[in-house]
Formats: sequence, structure tokens, C-alpha cells
Amino acid sequence: MTVAVYLSLEDKTQWWVDMLADLLPGWTVKALDAVTDPAEVRYAVVWRPRPGDLAKFPNLRAVVSIGAGIDHVLADDKLPRGVPIIRTVGDDLTQRMREYVALHVLRHHRDMPRQLQAQAQKDWHAIVVPVAPRRVVGVMGLGNLGSAAARTLSALGFTTRGWSKSPKDIDGVDTFAGPETMDRFLDGCEILVNLLPLTQQTAGILNAGLFGKLAPGACVINCARGPHLVDADLIAALDSGQIKQATLDVFHVEPLPADSPFWDHPGITVTPHVASQIDADTGGQIIAANLKTFDETGTCADVADAARGY
Repeated sequence: MTVAVYLSLEDKTQWWVDMLADLLPGWTVKALDAVTDPAEVRYAVVWRPRPGDLAKFPNLRAVVSIGAGIDHVLADDKLPRGVPIIRTVGDDLTQRMREYVALHVLRHHRDMPRQLQAQAQKDWHAIVVPVAPRRVVGVMGLGNLGSAAARTLSALGFTTRGWSKSPKDIDGVDTFAGPETMDRFLDGCEILVNLLPLTQQTAGILNAGLFGKLAPGACVINCARGPHLVDADLIAALDSGQIKQATLDVFHVEPLPADSPFWDHPGITVTPHVASQIDADTGGQIIAANLKTFDETGTCADVADAARGY
């Protein structure tokens, strides 16, 4: 059974090839560019595959995304129709996202950027903020990661809201569903966390119109996908004061170009797509287990719904 592996960085590709070969004894694992007979490939394990690469394999049974999102696979307009896409999800990724969201919500809640500025100025400045139950935090996207993040914020004491396409019931979280409820969800929200899947409907959702519906001086955390955000609208909202601070973990172009205004804007914290960065050892074990199950049964629990985009 041959598996083709592709990541944009060659050294990372070979690292994954070696690891999966150890985890899949009896299987053949090759870098995609090292495959000499495309007909032998049954599975492809990829992150941001190049357009047309997957169409080279006439006997492809499934594509595995090295991560929870599948938008980077669906972006290939030559993707073979009907080939299942397997997400890589698990407790490790969920825990990492819970940590990241809690860290940056608390950071904005306690106004740490201003506290650090005071330290740099040697200013003994006590910043008093409301207690968590008086702070409204909203989470957009209530899938595995979003639901876990919302529960974590609720457990910390925040007044927590959640919005999703379809209804969800989460203890301690006031949930909203459907576009008709979006304005009510946003009204009075002081810290907004985006964990939506990237689809045609959600691209550009973090825009001037949405920012204007948040509480004045709100904070925004985007740890889903870069194309959710209209970059110029965020800069304008920060400069006007409608948005006070933003934490961005994902971007339209990654790595973030050196000339991006995000690097130097005083209201923006940049992190390099690490919110729920897959732990390679754990991720490899999840992928190997999913491949074995899929090969034996024709499916597995982590097969995505390509029509929905997640």
C-alpha cells in the first residue's frame, strides 16, 4: 500500500515520510515528488498540496489533511471528485486550542499589552478590569475546537456566547445558530474568538460590518483561517478605536510577509499559526490509525464532509 506525502517544506515532508514509514510497517511511504508510478498510490497525506498534484493518482482512495481543516485541500480545483478527505483531529489538538484561546482571552481581558507598556516605561500603573463574569466573550464556530474553547472560557467564569451554522447545546454557553441570530450574538460582545471553518460563506466574515456590531473597544482573536479576515478593515477598526486589540494566528499568506503592517501595528499580536499546531508524534499516530482503519473498512470517524467544507 503506497502513501504519498507532501508539505510545502521539503525537510518537513521527509520527516513525515520517515515517521509514517515507522508507524505503517508493510506500507510504502514516499514523498509525493519521489513517486515514479502514480498508479501505485492509494493515499495522500498532505498540507496545502499544489493544484493538480492529487489528480495525478488514478487509484487514490483518500486524502489525509495534516490538520483539522480541509480548506487547503478543497482549494485545489483539480481535486478528484468523490475522493474522501480525512481530517486529523484529536485530544492533543483540542487541548492546544483550549490553551491558546484561554491565554489570549485572558491576556486581552486583563489588558496585558497596556501593562507591558507600563513596565517598559517603568510606570507603576495598576490596571483594574471587571471580573470575568462581567466580560462577554463570543466564540464563532462550535465544532470540536470551538465547543471545547467555549467550555473552557465558561469554566473560567466569562459570560460566554457561541455562534454556529446549526444549533448546538453547550453547558454554560449561550448559543446562537444561523445568520438571523448573528447580530444578537455580536451585540455587546467584548472579546470575539473566530474558530469557524473556512467556506465560501465564511470567507471575509471578519470585516468592517461585523466589527461595528461589537462593543466599542472590543478585542478580536482569529485562530481559524487567514481568509476569514479582511485585513484592511481590521487596520481601520484598530486605528479608529472600534477594535482595541487583535491576536492573529493565521493569515492570507503564510509565512506572514515581512512587509505586512501586522508585524508593527501596536494593536496586533502575531503568532505563527501555532494555536493548535499538530504535535508531530501524536499527529502521526492519529494519521496512521486512520489510514489503517480506512484501508480495512472503507471509512473512519474523521472523514470530513467535503460538501460542507469541514
